Amino acid sequence: MIIVHHLNDSRSQRVLWLLEEMGLPYEVKRYQRDARTMLAPPALKAIHPLGKSPVLDDGDARVAETGAIVEYLLEAHPPSGLKPAPGTADARRFTYWLHYAEGSAMTPLLLKLIFSAIPGRVPFLARGVAKGISKAVNANMIDPQIAAHTVYWEVELGRSEWFAGDTFTAADIMMSFPVEAVGARIGFGADKPKLKAFLQKIHARPAYQRALERGGPYSYA
Repeated sequence: MIIVHHLNDSRSQRVLWLLEEMGLPYEVKRYQRDARTMLAPPALKAIHPLGKSPVLDDGDARVAETGAIVEYLLEAHPPSGLKPAPGTADARRFTYWLHYAEGSAMTPLLLKLIFSAIPGRVPFLARGVAKGISKAVNANMIDPQIAAHTVYWEVELGRSEWFAGDTFTAADIMMSFPVEAVGARIGFGADKPKLKAFLQKIHARPAYQRALERGGPYSYA
């Protein structure tokens, strides 16, 4: 039996969604963030030394990191129809977006999360200075990067219906989290119709809805 060690409101929601799309049976072991720090509970360190989620158990195999889990599931449980044929242009795009989602896309989003949280984590007397630094870094460095990425996503979704071609793939599942995160925290204006449509389409998928039922509350949906 496949077991997913799942942290609420996290990127591991994508693993549940992938399993639902693949029609594989699985068990969810839920872990709850600390309400004050929003950090994962210590119990996850018994599963992975970094105490991070997702972690997937499949028999004797234990796999961490979302992208690695996606690749493992697609290889260990074929066919899924969620990966383009090898050697094609769509397959190369698939590999790119699969890794881009946790690499280039998440870096500015994590920086924004960190710098936005700094004013609330420093001593009271230093909060004014911290707030000024946070605001400046966000405005001058992080927000322009996020804006550049969203323009890029919009253009790429204009090339084809989905990120890796005209067929829905696991690359779209991987890209769902950065797109959802920007949509929830910043929003998409009238100049981003493709991204708005992408969110509407993925949220309407029956497998996505089933994954929400299995994973529990998920703010980005």
